[in-house]
Amino acid sequence: QVQLVESGGGLVQPGGSLRLSCAASGFTFSRYGMSWYRQAPGKERELVATITSTGDSTAYADSVKGRFTISRDNAKNTVSLQMNSVKPEDTAVFYCHFWNGPSYWGQGTQVTVSS
Repeated sequence: QVQLVESGGGLVQPGGSLRLSCAASGFTFSRYGMSWYRQAPGKERELVATITSTGDSTAYADSVKGRFTISRDNAKNTVSLQMNSVKPEDTAVFYCHFWNGPSYWGQGTQVTVSS
C-alpha cells in the first residue's frame, strides 16, 4: 500500500535551517508530482511547494519563495524540503502529499521555530 513517511522535523531557531525528507513506497514514485503542505495551529492546511515527476519544475507559496527548496531523488523514492532562513511563522506540521485520484498524505513532521 502507499506509504509516505516524513522525517527531519524539530526545533530550530529563527534564521536557522532544517531539511525535511519524505520516503515514499507502494507506488511508482517517478511517475508522480509531489508536494509539501503545512498546517499551523488553528489554520487550514496550505500548499508550500510542489515538484514535477521528473524534478524539472517546481513551484512555491509566496511566503516561502527564496527560502525553501523542494527536490527529489527518483532513485531513492524520496522528496525533500530544504528550509532556510526560517521564521516563527513557519511553525507547523509539514506533510508530504501526492494525488492519484485519491489524495495520499504522510503522518506529518512537526517544525517549531522558536528562540
